Amino acid sequence: MSPRLFLAVLPVAGALVTGFAVRPRAGVADGPVGARRLTVIRVALLAGGFGVVGVEALSRAGRLNPTGFVELWLGGIVVATLAAGWRWRIDRLTPLRQWVTGAATRRAVARWWHEAGPGERALALTVAGLLLAELVLALASAPNTYDSQTYHLPKIEHWAQRHSVEFFATNIHRQVTFAPGAEYLLLHLRELTGSDALYGLLQFGAGLVCLIGVTRITAQLGGGRRAQLLAAFVVASTPLVVLESSSTQTDLVVAAWVTCLATLVVDGVAGPAGDSLAAPAGDPPGAARLAGPTTVVLLGVATGLIAMTKQTGLLAAAPLLLWWGLVQLRRAAARAPRVPRLAGVVLGTLTILGITALIAGPYVWRLQTEFGHPLGPEYVRTSVPMQRHDPAALLVNGLRQAHTLLDTPIPGLNRWSAGEIEQLSRALGVDPQDPAITFDRTTFPDVAWYPSEDKAAFPVQALLIAAGVIACLFWPRLGGGGPIFAALIRRRYASVMIVAVLLYVALVKWQPWGNRLVLYVVVVAAPLAGLAIEAVLAAQRRPDPRRLHRLLAAITVAVLMVGGTAGGLAALYGWPRSLLGSPSVPSVFTLDRWHSRFVERPSWAADFADVGAAVRQSGARRIGIVQLNDTWEYPWWLLFRGRELVALQTQLPHHPPADPSQVDAVVCQATELVCSWYAPPGWRLTMHGVVGYILPPPR
Repeated sequence: MSPRLFLAVLPVAGALVTGFAVRPRAGVADGPVGARRLTVIRVALLAGGFGVVGVEALSRAGRLNPTGFVELWLGGIVVATLAAGWRWRIDRLTPLRQWVTGAATRRAVARWWHEAGPGERALALTVAGLLLAELVLALASAPNTYDSQTYHLPKIEHWAQRHSVEFFATNIHRQVTFAPGAEYLLLHLRELTGSDALYGLLQFGAGLVCLIGVTRITAQLGGGRRAQLLAAFVVASTPLVVLESSSTQTDLVVAAWVTCLATLVVDGVAGPAGDSLAAPAGDPPGAARLAGPTTVVLLGVATGLIAMTKQTGLLAAAPLLLWWGLVQLRRAAARAPRVPRLAGVVLGTLTILGITALIAGPYVWRLQTEFGHPLGPEYVRTSVPMQRHDPAALLVNGLRQAHTLLDTPIPGLNRWSAGEIEQLSRALGVDPQDPAITFDRTTFPDVAWYPSEDKAAFPVQALLIAAGVIACLFWPRLGGGGPIFAALIRRRYASVMIVAVLLYVALVKWQPWGNRLVLYVVVVAAPLAGLAIEAVLAAQRRPDPRRLHRLLAAITVAVLMVGGTAGGLAALYGWPRSLLGSPSVPSVFTLDRWHSRFVERPSWAADFADVGAAVRQSGARRIGIVQLNDTWEYPWWLLFRGRELVALQTQLPHHPPADPSQVDAVVCQATELVCSWYAPPGWRLTMHGVVGYILPPPR
């Protein structure tokens, strides 16, 4: 265990102090819905923005090292403390002692538990149990997904070794061509603690932010306590959420940023948002306001973090921001003086774009400089985005994506539905395997029902969310409550979700792991499921419920139980981390940290260890790496900690590889023939299974 693990307290301290400084004003009659949850949203965005911009600043200053990160966080804590002191002086409605001890929050939780019914308590305990299981998995297991070994984590080690986030020579292009926002945040943990022991907490924390944001959006859309809890249950029980909450993938991180953006947008379109730290002057209570500077800044931070983490999240961010912007323009045009108000909306829009550019701009500029295009090399621009946009191709793409999302353990059903899609595709003149609508070297259909964090389908949750979207679109006043204005917001929110899905279908090719890529839509659309489920259950509780209402309620409860069971099984037996384990997936409690990294390829653990021991014994200090474009690089960084690793191959036009004659040893994960190409004259190649090493002759 790293002796520097205690330094992880710095980000935690910074977040707590920042939370006191940016909390919404207490005691305001028309203040924001879910003020405590809004505080968490603000802190998450500010911490994320600070983390990403801080990495870029340290890199440019030549301070991308452990000392630099400690200084960065100490400086951030000082600034946050000054801001908190200012807030305490101008607003003493919330005593400092209550904030530090969390007394008010504890009282609110106790009151909620006392008022909750048995069903609500069961839902809350299920969500809490899933979160506890995810936390145990995040702390007890080492990063072990294929993508993490290939490119998520090796890029962090390159940055740490080079003390810079500038591009570097590598044969795995995804280490530089895929947006690095989540990895920037992991770099903080890497440099502060000196290990990857806490890496799983990033996605776990992102999952918490998703749940907090989902419950707040549900409340903003008029949902009561049970509707909020149901929405949280739908998200928390989604197998892919459970599996990724202990992972070093990035899908929950981008989902968290999209959720933060969504709740701020709903604040801005739903009337009085309480979005300023100071009370707006001149507006009567309850009046619809233009967005204040706090919200504008946070919208920019959220958009920048989405762009910097995973660009597919922008497919939901774009319609959300468009909705927000149109509402702001309408409000500005409806009130005098119009010109200054319209100018304020334009300035706010430019501010959002400017902050987005500040966060994501340096990375995008590096792509432009290296590959001549802001989206990277041609392969990246053609392998994932759709290359056909005719109606038939879009229909086939959407049907295939829906099939993978709704995959079940019923083989006959899956084969039949896939066959029908392929038959329809050919009838429309579309090849179901057309590379223009299918990811490189993949074939539809693909099995996705089993609990793997790369592919896991979630048919129960997807159907509940789809039903919620449809219900709020056509029956926005479902449940019989809420003003007409709230119903209008629900309908428009549902419309935005549909637009986000259509954009994804139109712009992203089918791929076997596409369920991960659409996770952000699942999270931000879950509030609509919570509202719809609550309406069904409420109808059954009426004094004289119809038989149909009773039947729908019974079916809904049964579906929720099946969904909760799926989430629990994902935690107990999921791939590649599980609590109980099975013959194919050992429990995280039965493997040491080294072997837990190789659950997906158990036989490789000894191969890598043998090569590492031989190269270390040789005394090599500068080691060359030879690999294919999708092989595991991260184990080399663990085996040769403290030594310099350099790539002997590259896919970057302006970053040449190292010369094999200038290294002390070479390690290789490729065929023996490929490895031999990089052996200097007189050096000997030795293979151990899938990996090998090349050493000079003994002196």
